[in-house]
Parts: sequence; C-alpha cells; structure tokens
Amino acid sequence: MLKQVGTAFGIKGEIIKTVQIDTGHINQTHFVLYKEEDGTEKGYTFQEINTYVFKNPKKMMDNIGKVTKHIRDKVREEGGDPYREVLHFLRAKNDERFAVMPNDRVWRVYNFIDGARTYDVANDNEVLQNAGEAFGIFQKRLADFPMDTLYETIPNFHNTEKRFNDLFEAVEEDPFGRVCEVKDDIEYLRSNFELAKTFNKLLADGKICLRVTHNDTKYNNILIDDKTGKALCVIDLDTVMPGLAAFDFGDAIRFAACSTVEDEKNLSKVYIDMSKYEAFTKGFIGASNGFFTDTEVEYMALGARMMALETTSRFLEDYIRGDKYFRVHYKGQNLVRSRCQAELSRSMEKEYDNMRAIVEKYK
Repeated sequence: MLKQVGTAFGIKGEIIKTVQIDTGHINQTHFVLYKEEDGTEKGYTFQEINTYVFKNPKKMMDNIGKVTKHIRDKVREEGGDPYREVLHFLRAKNDERFAVMPNDRVWRVYNFIDGARTYDVANDNEVLQNAGEAFGIFQKRLADFPMDTLYETIPNFHNTEKRFNDLFEAVEEDPFGRVCEVKDDIEYLRSNFELAKTFNKLLADGKICLRVTHNDTKYNNILIDDKTGKALCVIDLDTVMPGLAAFDFGDAIRFAACSTVEDEKNLSKVYIDMSKYEAFTKGFIGASNGFFTDTEVEYMALGARMMALETTSRFLEDYIRGDKYFRVHYKGQNLVRSRCQAELSRSMEKEYDNMRAIVEKYK
C-alpha cells in the first residue's frame, strides 16, 4: 500500500525502509525512506487520515494548506528556515493535498524533518519552556490570519459543556453494557457539569474571544531539534480552527505537566508537576508579549483544568461507546486514560491558586 501511496503523490525511486510511528490516537503514520533515481535518500511521512473522525479531508487539508503558507511567510520574514520550521505537504497527482486510494482509504504525505523528534514525556524543563514558547508563537503568528476562511474541522471540538452532554447521552444509551462499571466516574463528571459551562458563558458575554488555535497542543505535537534541544516545528495541524487561547494552553498543560503518561494505571502517581507547569507557562505566556487580554490570562489556569475534565469525559464516552474514536492498544485503555485525567483534574483543583499565581507572574 505504501508504494501505491507514494506513486499517487508522484514520488519516484525505491522504498528502502519503512517504520510505523505509533504516537497519536487518531491517524496511522509511517516514516518512509526512498532512494531516489540519483542515489540520494529522502524521507517522507505518510499518514492515513481517519475519516471516521475527519469527515471532510479536502476541507481539512485546505485549512492546513492556508495555515502552513501563512506561517511559512512569517518564518521567512523572521529570518528562520521555512523548510524545517513548517510542515510541507505534497500535492497528489489530482493537485490535492491528499489522495483517495482504490480501497477508499485517504492518505497524505509531508516532508520528514531530519534531526528532530517528538517526545511523549517532558523531563527537561528548559525544553518544556521552549515548547511553551513554540505554541505561544504559533498563536501569535496566526493573529492576523483571516479566521473566517477556516473550515471547522470538528464542530464543537473543545465545547466542554457539549462534551459532557455527549457523555451523558452515551450513558443513557449504554450500547455495550459498560455503564455499570463506571458509575463513580460518571458521578465525578456530573459534579463538575456547572464548571464545564464556564467558557461558553464567557464567550456569550463577550469577555473572551475566539482566535486561530491549534486545538491539540500535546507536547508530542512539537518537533524538538536533536542538536539544540529547542522546539523546531509545530505539527499535527488537523484541528487548526477558531478556538480559545486558554484551551491551547490547558491542553498542553494537561499533557506535558502531568507526572505520568496518559494511561497510568496507578493513580497515586498522577498529579500536576508544578515545576513543569511553571516552565511551560513561562514560555507560553512570555512568548505572547502582551498578546493575550487580561481576561484570557485570568482564565488560563482554569483552561488547564477544563481540558483535563473534557478529556476525562471524552475518553469515558469512547469507552462506553466501544472505543470508536481513540485507538486502543489493550482492552480498557480508554477507561484507564479517563481515570488518569480525572485524577489530574483533582490535583489541579488542589493547586489552582498556585497555578493562577504562576500565570500572573509571567504575563
């Protein structure tokens, strides 16, 4: 299949190596190394788009094309390296940035950036600060992007109130008979339902505004340069669309500042690491250089707890519905993920005043 995909994108030469990349819950990703006709070797990233999640690949890839061009122009203006600091997506023979294969599976291809890698766990606070800067700069570079030209890839993606309601609907349906084993998990989320409405109310009252945001700011969505240890390139742009700055901040925190991996079974090990929290906050808020409003800054810390709660709800809903959305590697993994995020949320609740103080420190 990978050979046919390469042909669809006009890549010439012989495939000499392939490696499946297992990070990410949604799309299937492969590193593919070609020996070209002149003997040189060149790497590409081949990715099968999950059309269960992304219903309209064309519009999603159009989004990505617009955003990467905008950022590439900014990088050039700043004197950076647009080939290494921004993803470049190849066009298929039909001139689209994706190809539909004979089995109706949808693929895309982009340049593989040598000398850089992603990490699932952030152990170096300096690197984590750099990652915070990268996501902050990402938002700042897109400040003048025409937001109304973007397709909403997944409607209500970070609408926490709706995510809770989706869970409660799944509970009522109970399609796989799993609700009986997760009653305490459901009750914890019910007890936080009013909190889940907070950002919808802030938006409705005009106290915060939508921006062009990444919407999936996990630490492993940044390439880190092998030589310098600095953040090089923001990747996984599928959900770039209008969103909230506090949610980009919060999603990054709930992933990078958690003391464990996302599916830790021993909940006594799960808590928010405040040194990691401060490192990322220093980078993210500092990079904005006054870009965010006072109200946005005021609610950044709550954005972190909100993303932990929302992800708790999403993993639990998917478990109840039979693991349709997030890929699992073992039975019950989505339930493990949900409980891990719930425990992180509890830890954030305890540290909330400290979290707010750190944001204020760097604004």
